[in-house]
Amino acid sequence: MAKSKTAKWILIIGGLLFVFLIAAVVGLVLVADRLGQPSVPNNSVLVLSITGDLPDYVPEDPLARALGITESQSFTGLLTQLRKAKVDDRIGAVLLNINFPSIGWGKADELRDAIKDLRTSGKPVYAYMQMGMNRDYYIATAAEKIFLPPPGDLWINGFAAEAMFYRGSLDKLGIEPDVIQIGPKYKNAPDQYTRKDMGEGQREVINAVLDEYFSRFSAAVAEARGKSADDVAGIVDNAPYAAPQAKELGLIDDALYPDQVHEELKKRLGYREDEKLRTIGGGKYREVSSDSLGLNRGDRIAVIFASGAINVGRSSDGIFGGQMVGSDTVVSAINDAAEDTGVKAIILRIDSPGGSALASDLMWHAIENAKAKKPIVVSMSDVAASGGYYIAANANKIVAEPSTITGSIGVFVGKPVLKGFYDWLGISNEYVMRGKNAGIFRATEKWTPEERQKMEEQTNKIYFDNFLPKVAEGRKISVERANELGQGRVWTGTQAKENGLIDEFGGLEKAIDIAKELAEIPADKEVRRVVFPAPRPLFETLFGSGESTLSADMKAQKALAEALPEDARRALRFAELFDRMRNGESMMMMPFELRVK
Repeated sequence: MAKSKTAKWILIIGGLLFVFLIAAVVGLVLVADRLGQPSVPNNSVLVLSITGDLPDYVPEDPLARALGITESQSFTGLLTQLRKAKVDDRIGAVLLNINFPSIGWGKADELRDAIKDLRTSGKPVYAYMQMGMNRDYYIATAAEKIFLPPPGDLWINGFAAEAMFYRGSLDKLGIEPDVIQIGPKYKNAPDQYTRKDMGEGQREVINAVLDEYFSRFSAAVAEARGKSADDVAGIVDNAPYAAPQAKELGLIDDALYPDQVHEELKKRLGYREDEKLRTIGGGKYREVSSDSLGLNRGDRIAVIFASGAINVGRSSDGIFGGQMVGSDTVVSAINDAAEDTGVKAIILRIDSPGGSALASDLMWHAIENAKAKKPIVVSMSDVAASGGYYIAANANKIVAEPSTITGSIGVFVGKPVLKGFYDWLGISNEYVMRGKNAGIFRATEKWTPEERQKMEEQTNKIYFDNFLPKVAEGRKISVERANELGQGRVWTGTQAKENGLIDEFGGLEKAIDIAKELAEIPADKEVRRVVFPAPRPLFETLFGSGESTLSADMKAQKALAEALPEDARRALRFAELFDRMRNGESMMMMPFELRVK
């Protein structure tokens, strides 16, 4: 017994010592990180890489950074880098390495605005591309000078929008979609699974979007490179161009290798010939705190990110890639920000094509309650459509880029009928039921006329009794007008503003300016941007309820999904959402996944 008590005390004392040791290490690392911000020599060039996935938000963890753990770059983090460079007297110029960023055209507009804002400081901004595609070049035109390497190419040969359809694959598998949708012309999200080609409404919308995007692209190139609209049209029709041709046409400033661009920057910044260009990379510059430059201080404004398809539960990374917006996470964040007396306003940043109607309404209700306590401003990113717009409609003000995809006010519900698939596999099943509509969720049978009538009643109730009235109330228009703008119709930001679905053009910075005005914070005063919910520390991520606690099966599924081609992952992401409709969950989803190249 004595020995057992001794062992217990040893374990307790050992555990306490371990906890104290971990706390001491964490404290030392954080202090070292605070005191060890990188030295930035005067007249340095900030080199920013604009490439790959740029999710709206990735939490920064000082402990992870101090331990040498690489943190991925986020889009809002990139904007912060540009804001810091504008006011940092040690930064003499910025060099943007643009290499196939995986962002939409809304983010491209926002990034161009941030580059233009940086240039108002008088600091030169140079853009360098190894191979300039439409979006890369569009971003680059906001810079003072544009460079390609001598063997590089400029592929600004027009815009193409792709629509994919999986009905043929489902037919081969014996799977038949049974779908009800409001606004059959435009609410065609199920078309990917019910059709083999583009419907009239989808074709109309995509053509309108392409017209808008191409017009903005042409105007940006014409303004930046001193061309006429006719010049740009001819240039696009005759693209692509090798770097020397692009230079001859005035589309770039020169065809240079990276070291030669550095020499150009040395001349521009007044370096001596024998001096080496002083550069600092974006990863290192991220360690320079905004506070040290006089930014991110003063009254607090909460920023809540809603990125990905909308789902009930906690926000997470989807098994098939992409992020998922969980209603529990967002509702909790909104409630916490509303209750925090130090928070003067709330920014809800939405980058979502929609999803669960139930989850969207739960977030709508949280915004309704929070609005009674402080102003809420929505900042739309690349897309805030269907369920994403349902949430946004309740804000005091909505801000979007002209190229943002929004609207898609509509609802659909459906289920995959798997009888043919089961027959193919040799599976048979029987149902024993009590209740007239007990079989409404049967996976092997289409809805009977009576069942379909019940599902239509449910769908109409969501659209006519919830979605339309809430849009009408939020946007201060009639329900009839909301229905005219609804029925699943997708709008660009430009069209949405003309129709009163948004208030202002701009990105996150514009939303913050409006939030300051609504909260009666002087326009010339800085504010502290506080992310809700607070990012989880590294140790909680490692030992808490993060991905490390995923089951072995889920980890295997995720690894398998990551090995699939991107098109297949996108199809499975939609299938993952549609699978939930087997239990009657209605969806507010954008009618198609728009990819404009």
